[in-house]
Amino acid sequence: MGILLEQNASGSALPLLSLNHVSYLCKSVKESSKFYQEVLGFVLIRRPSSLKFEGAWLFNYGIGIHLLQCNSINDVQQMPVKINPKDNHISFQCTDIELVKKRLREMGMKYETALVEEGGVFVDQLFFHDPDGYMIEICNCDNIPIIPLSASACLIRKPQSYVDAKKSKLSAAGTKPLNAAEMETRMMENLFANMIDIAM
Repeated sequence: MGILLEQNASGSALPLLSLNHVSYLCKSVKESSKFYQEVLGFVLIRRPSSLKFEGAWLFNYGIGIHLLQCNSINDVQQMPVKINPKDNHISFQCTDIELVKKRLREMGMKYETALVEEGGVFVDQLFFHDPDGYMIEICNCDNIPIIPLSASACLIRKPQSYVDAKKSKLSAAGTKPLNAAEMETRMMENLFANMIDIAM
């Protein structure tokens, strides 16, 4: 989301910037790679030539997916019988949940939905599995503001990508789908507006 929480001077936070990638062990790198490209819109990218095992790297939305071919079918979890929203999962922010549902139905994919409510604000959630049984969530989680539980425990600073987006005057207005920088700009503006409201 681009929000950096910085420990105060007495803290010992690591110099982290963002989530770079998630890595999954797969029964078939080819099948899983096809899924992440066709269902989620990821793009295959070049892997370092020093990696001497079968795999694939994909990238989009500011995050990488690294797929690794398993040595044995027993190394990979069995496909869950039910979709359980409480399972471990990776979540993607989305601007049109209904379009995602339509696409999943067209592909014959099973999914579960959930609705989260906080103070009259609603978040739509959509859960489904990849070919290896790893859970994926699609949501509009930016509806709920991100509010640190302890304002004294951290300082919020604007990440460089936010500053760069502001400098290039990217507009988040209009009905067209937002790119990552525009989405990040809108989310940061909402966060700071909410923080100001709380402080008053």
